[in-house]
Amino acid sequence: MASRRQSKLLTAGSPAPDFRLTRLEGGETALAEIAARGPALLVFFKNTCPVCQMTLPFLDRIHRAGSLPIYGVSQDDAQDTREFMRQFGVTFPMLLDREEADYPASNAYGISSVPTAFLVERDGTVSRVIEGWQKAEVEGLGALAGVAVFRANDNVPAWKAG
Repeated sequence: MASRRQSKLLTAGSPAPDFRLTRLEGGETALAEIAARGPALLVFFKNTCPVCQMTLPFLDRIHRAGSLPIYGVSQDDAQDTREFMRQFGVTFPMLLDREEADYPASNAYGISSVPTAFLVERDGTVSRVIEGWQKAEVEGLGALAGVAVFRANDNVPAWKAG
């Protein structure tokens, strides 16, 4: 991530900073609107990140089950984000955290590497932070959503830095 200012990464128990970002499909969405519906996972990513390319399709398996809303927070433009979704089969909603606006959400959350995910509870509190690829954490999110994320033929590492 090419942030112009670096703040400390949010930790579990922190209040999630509100934001208003453009939706890929048009319009805008604020975190308050997302959290009001119940727990949701925010996944910050960049389309050129190999670990993001590996992670987001597994998170999409959770999203498709429908019990844990997942929102991608793309640090790329709309065209590149659409191409990423097409290429990697990602279907969850995308929000655009634009470089032209100095990555407002990424900076507010203290993102220094991607992917980084935050589970935000209905009250706006961050209950989990996942940096990079952590298979056990993705399995835990799946369990929370009632989904077996991994299949017998999935050969994935236990950990990989973002």
